[in-house]
Order: sequence, then C-alpha cells, then structure tokens
Amino acid sequence: MTDVTTGAERAPETAPPLSREHLLVIVTLIVATFVVILNETVMSVAIPVLQTELGVLPSTGQWLTTAFLLTMGVVIPLTGFLIQRVPSRTLFVAAMSLFTAGTLLAFVAPGFEVLVTARVIQASGTAIMLPLLITTILTVVPPARRGAMMGNVSLVIAVAPALGPTMSGLIIDSLGWRWIFGIVAPIAILTLVAGARRMVSVADATDVKIDLLSVPLAILGFGGLVYALVAVGKSADSTSSIPLGVPAGIGAVAMVVFVLRQIALARHERALLDLRVFASRQFTIATTALVLGMMTMFGTFILLPYFAQQVLEYGPTRTGLLSLPGGLLMGLAGPVVGRIYDRHGTRVLVLPGTLLVSAGIWSLTGIDAQTPMWWLLAANTLILGGLAMAFTPLMTAGLGSVPADRYSHGSAVVSTLQQVAGAAGTALLVSVMTVVAAGAAGRGITDAEGIAEGVQTAFTVAGVLSFVLIAVAVWVRKPADSTAAH
Repeated sequence: MTDVTTGAERAPETAPPLSREHLLVIVTLIVATFVVILNETVMSVAIPVLQTELGVLPSTGQWLTTAFLLTMGVVIPLTGFLIQRVPSRTLFVAAMSLFTAGTLLAFVAPGFEVLVTARVIQASGTAIMLPLLITTILTVVPPARRGAMMGNVSLVIAVAPALGPTMSGLIIDSLGWRWIFGIVAPIAILTLVAGARRMVSVADATDVKIDLLSVPLAILGFGGLVYALVAVGKSADSTSSIPLGVPAGIGAVAMVVFVLRQIALARHERALLDLRVFASRQFTIATTALVLGMMTMFGTFILLPYFAQQVLEYGPTRTGLLSLPGGLLMGLAGPVVGRIYDRHGTRVLVLPGTLLVSAGIWSLTGIDAQTPMWWLLAANTLILGGLAMAFTPLMTAGLGSVPADRYSHGSAVVSTLQQVAGAAGTALLVSVMTVVAAGAAGRGITDAEGIAEGVQTAFTVAGVLSFVLIAVAVWVRKPADSTAAH
C-alpha cells in the first residue's frame, strides 16, 4: 500500500481480532444471507417446468422472478431506516421469519397465485438480510480487516446466485419443483432458531423518526422503475401484454420527488435513504462499477440457461451445471481476494478482474447450435472468476469511504442499486435477444437459429458494457489511498 504523502510503500495496518461474540454474529448473518439470496435465481431453470405443470403462459410464469425483484426493489430502500431504528437481533428474527414463512408457503402452494405470493413474502425477508450483514461488518470489523471479511460476503452476493440454477436443476430432475423450497425450508428454520439464540445487537438503536411521505415515494419510485425494467424484456415478446408507460412514468416522477425529499430531509438527519453517501467520490465510482458488474452477471445468468435449454436442448440438471464451476471458483476466491485487498489495495484486483469479465463475455458473442458445453463452462467461469476479483474490493472500498454514521444508508444504497442493476441487465439483454430473434424469424430461419442470433447480439451489447466497466474500474482506489483524489 502506498503512502499518499511520501509515495512510499507502507505496511498494512494491524488490528486486534474480533471478539467471539461479534464473530458468531457475522457468521450467523453470512449463513442466513447465503440461504435467502440463493433463492433469487432458483427460478431461472425452474420456470419452463412450472409453466407446464401449473398451466401458465411463459409471460405469466416469469412473474415468479419478477415479483421477487419488485419486492426487493421496494423493501431495500427502507432498510437504512430499519437498521438504525430496530435492534439488529429483532430485525434478523423478523427477516428470517418472513423468509421461512414464504418458503413453507411455496412448498405447499396449490397454484400459481399462491406461489407468487410466497415469493413476495420470501423477498421481503431477503431484502433486509444483505444490508444488515454489510452494516454489521462495517460496524464491528476494523478497517484493516474489512477486506478479508467482505471477501466472505462475496459468497452471498455472487456465489449464492451462481449456485441457484445448479441446485434447482438437480432438484427438479430428482424430486420435482416443490422440493426446491422443501429442502431450503428446514435449513431456514435451523438458521432462524440458531440466529435468534446467537444474535446480539452490535449497535444501539436510535430514535429515528420515519418520514411517512418517503415510504410511498420509495415504493412507487423503486417499484415502478423495477417493474418497468422487467417489463421491457417481456414487452419485446409479442405474446406479452405487460403495460410499460404508466409504471415507468409514475416511477420516474416518484423517484425524482423521493430524491429531492431525501436531500432536504438529510439536512435534519431524517432521510429515509441518506443520499449524502454519494458525496464520497470513491463510493460513487465503486458503486457505479458494482452496478455494471451486476448487470453483466444477472444478464448472463438469464441468457446462458435460456440458450442452453432452447438451442442446445439441455435438461434442467445439465443447464444448472453450467454455473457450478464459476460459483465454486467465486466461493474459493472470496476470502483470498479479501486478504489481497487488505495488503495491496484495489489496483491488483479490480482492473485484472474486469478484463477477465470482458474476455469471458466476448467469447460468448459467437455461440451457436454447435457450441460445445465446455466452451460455455469456460466462458461462464471466466466471467464469474473476474467478478470474484472485482466485487470484494469494489464493495469494501466504496462502503469504507463513507462516514461511520452512514454505514446503514451506504449499504442500503448499494443493495438497492445492485437489485435494480440486476433487473436492468436482465431487461436489456432479454429485450435485445427477443427483438433480434423475432426479426430472424421473419426471415424464415428456425426458432433455434433465431434465438442463437439474438443471444449473440445480446452478448455483444454486454461486451460493450464490459468496456465501460473497465473504464470505471481504472479509477477505483482503496479509501486509505484515495485522499489525494478528493
């Protein structure tokens, strides 16, 4: 690490080890967050099966994922307030109880409508957990050890979504779709019971007054925009009839009013989501890079399974296995990347990582019906490996650059934008694929060839996004090294 005043290399800071109590709290939160985030992508492989078994149209079946994204987009902005106002133990129990209840309801759901309701309840608990984990780490872990600890968080934000399709594919072929939830339910119950016993509040709750107008503005703003983003992908399909203009307009207006109101309320420390975190240049840069990375990752999670099932005619298990090597690599790399960040900062990780992401994406721009499975595995592993190198330093550097009294708001902002980015990446790439495939069908080529052409074009767009990601990544710095940049 370089001293910004002398330019000389200086030794990394040392810090005392965490107390056993705080370590148990963090481990409990990591396990719980992994379990809840895992369910975010389990539907990517299951939706075609559910469409057949429950007798719903493809555009309707997509609501199992859409409803989850919408709920996350609405609830996450409220977590900055909740974390400050509600003791962390109480908030943990509430979040895991919601997730567990939703999982049990999904397991016994008699029809599609109840299953969608169960996904909404699941997402309500999921939305709280990741900001709670990040805020806890920032509160109790000294800056010199945050990289290593945040490396473990990469297991949550990247590995869990990567392993979701693999888990669901194996379960569907072996036991049926209900057991996606049936296997998770007892794990969620055990996590809830263990967490209720071990969790302690790591910071005192404050008597923060909620601004009642900000809540509906957040719901309309974030909910409307996420709805519109998801609807873009569905509306590109002629069989879909999802309205777009009204929710997009309402969401945009509500978002503008919400932002202006938060800026005004922040002067009196009453903001629901304190946007002053963007006053930090490094937070803004790192968060922008995270958004671009999440767009790429979630777009890939949707496109590759769709291509494998519709063009290569893979079954659920084989399709799910495409994400397994990359997911395992991210899990193994997370703690190592964190330690490297603590010792050497961002430069040795973020730029090489984003270059790997770009290389992996561009290698998918020529895939067709003859593409072998090993090529898809290698490309996906390259993308996820690059993201593993980038996510930990981006999140740690960004959140570590905001004042301590705004950690909860910083983590809420990052989590919100990650969710919106996932919806945006999915909507953008699915829209491109659908439009190109529809045009190809008009030329008289087969459906599989049209889908392949659409996927190629979509990955070309993702490749251009990866160049923007690289350009942003160049400016990311570790907080201790960024003083001169302010």
